[in-house]
Amino acid sequence: MAPSIAQQIRGACPKLDPVVQDYASGYLYHHVSTLDSALERSVDAGADLHNELLFVRQLLVDAGGDTEAVQKLTAGLWEQFQATLQAKLEKAGGADRQGTVRKLEQAMVIGAQRGVISSVGLFGTETDLEAVGGRRVESKVDKKKLEKAERKIAAKLEKRAMKTVEYEASRLLRERPKEDYDEFYMQVNPLLLGSAAAGKSKDIKLDNIDLYVGAGQRILSDTTLTLAHGHRYGLIGQNGIGKSTLLRALSRRELAVPKHITILHVEQELVGDDTPALQAVLDADVWRKHLLQEQHRILTRLAELDSLQAAAAEQGDRGDDGSAGTRAQIETEREELDTTLVEVHSKLSEIESEKAEPRAASILAGLGFSKEAQQNPTNSFSGGWRMRLALARALFCKPDLLLLDEPSNMLDVPSITFLSYYLQGYPGTVLVVSHDRAFLNEVATDIIHQHSERLDYYRSSNFDVFYATREERRKNQRREYETQMAYRKHLQTFIDKFRYNAAKSSEAQSRIKKLEKLPVLELPEEDATVTFRFPEVEKISPPILQLQNVSFAYPASKRLVLTGVDMDVQMDSRIALVGANGSGKTTLLKVLTQATEPTSGLVSRNGRLRIGYFAQHHVDGMDLNLSAVAWMTKNWPGKSDEEYRRHLGAFGITGTLGLQKMQLLSGGQKSRVAFACLGLTNPHILVLDEPSNHLDTAGLDALADAVRKFEGGVLMVSHDVTLIDRTMDQIWVCEDGAVNKFPGTIHDYKREVLARSDAVGLMH
Repeated sequence: MAPSIAQQIRGACPKLDPVVQDYASGYLYHHVSTLDSALERSVDAGADLHNELLFVRQLLVDAGGDTEAVQKLTAGLWEQFQATLQAKLEKAGGADRQGTVRKLEQAMVIGAQRGVISSVGLFGTETDLEAVGGRRVESKVDKKKLEKAERKIAAKLEKRAMKTVEYEASRLLRERPKEDYDEFYMQVNPLLLGSAAAGKSKDIKLDNIDLYVGAGQRILSDTTLTLAHGHRYGLIGQNGIGKSTLLRALSRRELAVPKHITILHVEQELVGDDTPALQAVLDADVWRKHLLQEQHRILTRLAELDSLQAAAAEQGDRGDDGSAGTRAQIETEREELDTTLVEVHSKLSEIESEKAEPRAASILAGLGFSKEAQQNPTNSFSGGWRMRLALARALFCKPDLLLLDEPSNMLDVPSITFLSYYLQGYPGTVLVVSHDRAFLNEVATDIIHQHSERLDYYRSSNFDVFYATREERRKNQRREYETQMAYRKHLQTFIDKFRYNAAKSSEAQSRIKKLEKLPVLELPEEDATVTFRFPEVEKISPPILQLQNVSFAYPASKRLVLTGVDMDVQMDSRIALVGANGSGKTTLLKVLTQATEPTSGLVSRNGRLRIGYFAQHHVDGMDLNLSAVAWMTKNWPGKSDEEYRRHLGAFGITGTLGLQKMQLLSGGQKSRVAFACLGLTNPHILVLDEPSNHLDTAGLDALADAVRKFEGGVLMVSHDVTLIDRTMDQIWVCEDGAVNKFPGTIHDYKREVLARSDAVGLMH
């Protein structure tokens, strides 16, 4: 029953501190497991269990659990406990137990009649914890443990309350969540020009950070965030560790970033409307837009004053005595407007407004927008292209602190090449969450490793150097820990031996003081090992899969997406498909897997061929209300739950993860479930469309190892240069409807893309 109780508590209160979850489940398990001894002692076990459930209910709610969820949890547990009690009653026998049986039956009946555990007890109303069945009962709660748990929870909540500083931007988000972008931007990033911003350091150092997400789940504890101006930081860590939450807190100034440091966070795709793409990028600089609007207002008013002044002059010529006063008022307003206009022009000049349009056009071109596309309205673009627009807006604004969350997920290889080159010359500070090693190697000057509610810093732009440095740190920490433990043991042995020896008592006291002064060291944690394992492949004879002169056009369009494609996929093929978004890569995969039929040409397949297809948007095909085990049982029946769980374990979905609803899993965990389902088809060929999205570093390493060991063929669309370099030996490029083999490696292809972009001036 212990695992069942623990699972139910974690399911009802998934965001609670694990210490509270473990204490509550262990506490209930202890009391359920002692029912036999309660019967032996003739103790009212039903009343005791009622008390313990009420105590645990209050404990979970006080710790931050959802009241309704906790009430449902405790009601369900009571039903289970009633069944357990009834089973104990049925087994009870003998004259010496008859009195106990009657007491238990009476307690259960009275409890049911009075609604002790129903709506009166576990569903929200106050219940006297010391009175059950009309009499006082002795509490079986361990008061010392209870007090300790209460003190810990109270201290945690108090610390959180004290360290949650309210900033203007975060209040804006909470109180007016639908506030338009312009007002939010100006609130978060006040315009500071000239002397107002001069001489102020743009370094960021925030000490003693505590950061929470949801109902009490802590992701950073008493740690320090240090960002040196001009450095580019790669923020890495396991899926679900809280990296995106940290970026969001910085962007909303929920952490005390100095007000003179401007911040922009690329998190969500741009909301489309009729604004042209180029204008949408220009409008991202809200202060420039505001100043241009102010300039237009002033010039319009000056033109109106010219007309009024001319009319007043005519009145004066006709001898109107009031015209002199009117002309004076007009002149005064004109002088004020002229002064304001000079200030506006000065500010526009300082932010180099006249260079804005060519710079915005260059950024859009680098991210794949043609000159024609730059004039299209934003609502005409798909989600992926709107994400590019959001990125272009951020690059155009040039904030002091640029926050990017997995930017490579939305880009193809040419656009990633442009972005990495662009960021290398970025004048401000960049903090980017990414698991793309090649991208980080090119962009990052520093690595920040987020783990165990803290941040560790590594001054290295090379991922391999980071891993080597981190491993060396661990070895040193382990060595220091082991040395100290040996020294502690040596001191303790002497103390135990001579503590009460009169001749040696002073030496023993001296060693006690030394022991007390030693710093408390912890054994460094080890990363959880993640492995993917695809099944063994049944051999089949060639030809395996061939395309001959294949072309494809969507029914509603006359434009050919693919033209005259010839391709041969064998059991030993390792093919990477690259090219710009929209060039036809995913369409080609659908033709290969027979998800769609070609417009012309021939697709020939071995009659026994099985293809395992990993779709880029694989989550759309999952029923997230089911667990991974239930999803597999429904779609790939024939195995026991234990076999499905073992299979999921081969892809890092271990423990109870396979039994949780998939909607509770992180993006990386959902991807692992999709890979596990892929293996159930026993494929001869793997067709993978952007498999690296959402996987953390450990997941990417596991995927690369599994693909290398797979004995069948692999055809993969990916933007992850490192993954391609580690697993593929052929590069095929989709461009202008054609699909051709590239004579070189993925790095050669990147150099060609860079040279081509440089030739048209996109990199300058």
